[in-house]
Amino acid sequence: MTQILGFAPDDAARVLGEWLTARGEPRYRVSQLVPRLWQRPVRRWADATELPKALREGLDAEWPLGALALDVRQESSDGAVKYLWRLPDRQAVESVLIPEGARRTLCISSQAGCPLRCAFCATGTMGLLRDLEAWEIAGQVRELLLAPEPVRPTNVVFMGMGEPLLNWPAVSIALTLLNDPAALGIGARHITVSTVGILPGLAQLAKRPEQFRLAVSLHSPTSQTRRAIMPIDRKYPIRDVMTAIRAFKRRVTFEYVLIADVNDRDEDGDALAKLAKEAGAMVNLLPLHPGGGSELQPSAASRMRAFSADLKARGIEAVLRRSRGLDIDAACGQLRIARGDRRPREEVPAEPHRHVHEPGRVRQQPGTPHS
Repeated sequence: MTQILGFAPDDAARVLGEWLTARGEPRYRVSQLVPRLWQRPVRRWADATELPKALREGLDAEWPLGALALDVRQESSDGAVKYLWRLPDRQAVESVLIPEGARRTLCISSQAGCPLRCAFCATGTMGLLRDLEAWEIAGQVRELLLAPEPVRPTNVVFMGMGEPLLNWPAVSIALTLLNDPAALGIGARHITVSTVGILPGLAQLAKRPEQFRLAVSLHSPTSQTRRAIMPIDRKYPIRDVMTAIRAFKRRVTFEYVLIADVNDRDEDGDALAKLAKEAGAMVNLLPLHPGGGSELQPSAASRMRAFSADLKARGIEAVLRRSRGLDIDAACGQLRIARGDRRPREEVPAEPHRHVHEPGRVRQQPGTPHS
């Protein structure tokens, strides 16, 4: 059955309008139906009580609304919240809500699993299970609006499970759903697509007229080191990614997870500064999350501070990100793996209000871009 949530708002209006006409319903009903998809969402059409009962019953029969089932909710002592969503086919994906003042950033997934096998990322150990559909991607925001205590994210980042530019057709529609005022209405500059540098997808993203933000998961300034931790560099090496970034003609952020004795040396900082200057990029420095699925070790706090200071001394805008959410399964893919869930299972009991506190740990970043 075609999922009406998978259509951009204009297309949904057209499809529903044709259906209403075939039923002999007045055309003005379209303006009542479309806002109930995303702007003022309902879980079932039966809940849209402004509509006649017979119409609601027909909609639930012909156009049932898709949903993500909340399997696990974990809340960190620092306010970060991680969700494990169960999809209709029993696959599971994660998203993370990061509150900071008036800003509420939701990190969303675009694939169940990931084919890239980055050495520092738990999601990569799963392999690719499947691409998400557009409505499942944007639906991670929709579910927060439908929660008993609704939360409306101010920012969305594609830094959860999966590589978004490997699922471009669905991600492109999801971007429209996130941004369109007739859908979720989040400003384009508040939506960031994070990628390892999938060149065909970068070219498609560059064609979009909206000012979506771009983050490139770099993690090493040299292909020799990058290939050891990110095999995708063999197919899309740094030099080609840099060419694509220059063609993008928008402000770019480099995501850089600091890994002890791998990419945190002085010479790494020198090379990273040169790339950042070439691209006009700012640099997000991130601690390696110990739940990332490998034996790699995070850089010492003193080394991270020195690395950041060296970049700034070279005129690079660099931010050493505050660690968040280590007292929950916060690394990308970690919660799903912690549930023993590398493959779909028949029954997984819901734990909607699980709180996990492990004293003595330093809080870390809720996800490690890129998955």
